[in-house]
Amino acid sequence: MTSAPDPTDPFSALGDANRRAIVELLRPGERSVQQIADDLPISRPAVSQHLRVLKQAGLVTEEARGTRRLYRLHDEGVAAARAYLERVWGDAAGRIRLTAENTRRGRGR
Repeated sequence: MTSAPDPTDPFSALGDANRRAIVELLRPGERSVQQIADDLPISRPAVSQHLRVLKQAGLVTEEARGTRRLYRLHDEGVAAARAYLERVWGDAAGRIRLTAENTRRGRGR
């Protein structure tokens, strides 16, 4: 039995290609829903739904300016996800390095 994805999990949020594309579009700075929709092959309401998921996961923030809502990457949320990946990758990189060194030593005999 599988459980429903945790809406606050940034990795669940990034499991969708459209949401990853939105994160890429927000890297340079804030954008409105319309600006994001103009660069993606999905509707404006779909962009809003994806932004809602990214916001729940702590990856984007929203700011109202007049009648528009502007979105940007949320530094703390992105940093937490990055720190996790660096920790996991760092452990894996260490194991790969040890394996390579042991293999090299084994060939040198």
